[in-house]
Amino acid sequence: MSFKSFADFYPYYLQEHSDKRCRALHYIGSTLVLGILVYSLWNRWWWGLLLMPVVGYGFAWIGHFLFEHNRPATFRHPWYSLLGDWVMYKDAGLGLLGVDSQLQRMKQQQSSSENSATGD
Repeated sequence: MSFKSFADFYPYYLQEHSDKRCRALHYIGSTLVLGILVYSLWNRWWWGLLLMPVVGYGFAWIGHFLFEHNRPATFRHPWYSLLGDWVMYKDAGLGLLGVDSQLQRMKQQQSSSENSATGD
């Protein structure tokens, strides 16, 4: 499967992360990566930077193998996958992911279409 842009790839990426336990492991790994980055830079512990991909991908891959039962997108689309992880992390932090958020958006869209149909 090939993608022309990240915008084309991201819905596929989210589909590959439909299990909330897998996403949770991604978020844990990404948060730890940020912590390692800050700690390593603050303390000039350069070897710590080598831990970042091990920790980040380690948690993510465990989620895929245990819960999603799929092959991580990293193997097929490494750069889009890396970007997708951080966009998903940001979207989760902003409350843009999850069933509740999706239902809320659907209700808003339905309400908007009903209002435009009645002329409100």
